[in-house]
Amino acid sequence: MADGLFFLTAAAADSVRAYGEFPIIGARAAVWIAAEVHLMFAAFVLGVPMFAVVAEAIGIFGKEARYDRLAKEFTRLLLVAYSATAIWGAILVFFLATLYPRFWAYLTAVFAASMWVYAGLFFFESFTLYLYYYGWDRWKYGRAKLVHWTLGILLNVWGTIVMLIANSWLTYMMTPPRDITSTTDPSSIKLWHAIANATWMPINVHRLIANVVFGGAIVAAYASYRFLAAQNDEERAHYDWMGYVGNFIAISALIVLPFAGYWLGREVYQYDQSMGITMMGGFMSWLWVIQAFLIAVLFLAGNYYLWIGMGRIPGAERFRPYIKYLLTVLVLGAIVWGTPHTMIADSKELAAMGGSHHPLLGALGVMSAKNTAVNLMILTTFLSFLMYRRGNKELVVPWAETGTRIQTAMFVIAAGIVLFYGIRGYFVEAIVRIGFSVYQVLAVLSCILFVTVIDVLMARGAKSVGEIQWGKMPPRSQYALFILAVTFTWLMGLMGFARSGIRQYWHVWQVMEDTSKYAATPALGYASQMISLCVLIFLGLVAFVFWLGGLAEKSTFVSSGEGGGRHVGH
Repeated sequence: MADGLFFLTAAAADSVRAYGEFPIIGARAAVWIAAEVHLMFAAFVLGVPMFAVVAEAIGIFGKEARYDRLAKEFTRLLLVAYSATAIWGAILVFFLATLYPRFWAYLTAVFAASMWVYAGLFFFESFTLYLYYYGWDRWKYGRAKLVHWTLGILLNVWGTIVMLIANSWLTYMMTPPRDITSTTDPSSIKLWHAIANATWMPINVHRLIANVVFGGAIVAAYASYRFLAAQNDEERAHYDWMGYVGNFIAISALIVLPFAGYWLGREVYQYDQSMGITMMGGFMSWLWVIQAFLIAVLFLAGNYYLWIGMGRIPGAERFRPYIKYLLTVLVLGAIVWGTPHTMIADSKELAAMGGSHHPLLGALGVMSAKNTAVNLMILTTFLSFLMYRRGNKELVVPWAETGTRIQTAMFVIAAGIVLFYGIRGYFVEAIVRIGFSVYQVLAVLSCILFVTVIDVLMARGAKSVGEIQWGKMPPRSQYALFILAVTFTWLMGLMGFARSGIRQYWHVWQVMEDTSKYAATPALGYASQMISLCVLIFLGLVAFVFWLGGLAEKSTFVSSGEGGGRHVGH
């Protein structure tokens, strides 16, 4: 019956009109803003509960009251943000139904059942969220606390399922199953067949990691705002620690995010090579130059915050001489990553270069160089984390020196593998060169995994050189956290444009054509203006959420006399 209803809706939409109009900015811009702001809020409310639950678990099993307070403060930010997510989602549905009625009727005909489940899950998620937050103080001890923690896990389960369902709709638009054509009756398409399309799982993994990065960045920005507004040292110490935790989460997830991006890009190429060429080598190629500089800003700002943070760690001064070398690698990597393959030049400049490729810099514009650069930047950032972690520790295990040498060897081997395949990529065919990126990724991930395991084992029983002096941070360190939040928000908008833009003049790739006057993919200039507008709207609303968070409850820092007074570790 539901299929028949949606079929009639589609028929009605087809007979009346295919597109609506929106005053001043146009239909596409209206849907763009609603979708972008909704997705930004959705990323926040999906990412934050993940580490709220982890923080609460540390508070429960580690007997650390300050972690429990931190988790509650994370969750308090969700209340208003969750309402904003639902409001912008409703606006998006209204815009799609009125401005793109034919397309919306088609999509509902294919995904009707999943949309009912999606709507139903919102009720479960809302109920769980409010029960989780408002039951915090009532269920604070014993078994009741474990039940409360289970509610947090359940909140993450509902949110993840909601994300998986929504991802199936957007990936179907980009990579519908090959046996579905423009003549296929949408009501005859099997739901799971439409959901399990080529890019559904890569998008799921990519967005899950990205949500963690985004949530961590926004929480760190909130902490930096509260740090700068703090009235006393104890409050400042709490929000300094909260900012560190948010930044740690964001940068840790950011390190592995490019690998998920590689997988997604590879699936796009395998699904349709022309789509992949449009994405990387066509009119969108300069988008990736912008992306490179944005990610370089993220790496530089994240490392800068860690390096400044070493100033509050007794014993970390022994690592300061190495910072200049780490900075050199990061800057050189950013330069290589941001070097375009094809230069924008006039006729005289083209003649002087002997073509559109610079004789020297052109070699740095290909993916062999860029993959090498980003993997070395990831290794460098991981090394910064290790130095920060070991700042106030004096290792006492008898094999500490041997362990450090093994860690050093792992870094050298991983960097050597990355460089070898980066250089080798210049001498093989494109299809072989693409496969080399997998070996580079595996080398870096293996290094991160095994070095971390060794470091954890080496740190057992380590002597403390001195307690971390939380709150002893200059104001400029907090501006680095603001930069992380703004840059990542803008980057999310840019990548959303890349994913949608490669469909060009198709609502559903090679199945349903966009015949509106907005069918063509807009230029990067217009897209950057729209992305900036969405970012301003979102950050303006987030600032309002921060303000409400300050009104809702006074600072939740744990005083030295509460919760055992233990200092925060790493």
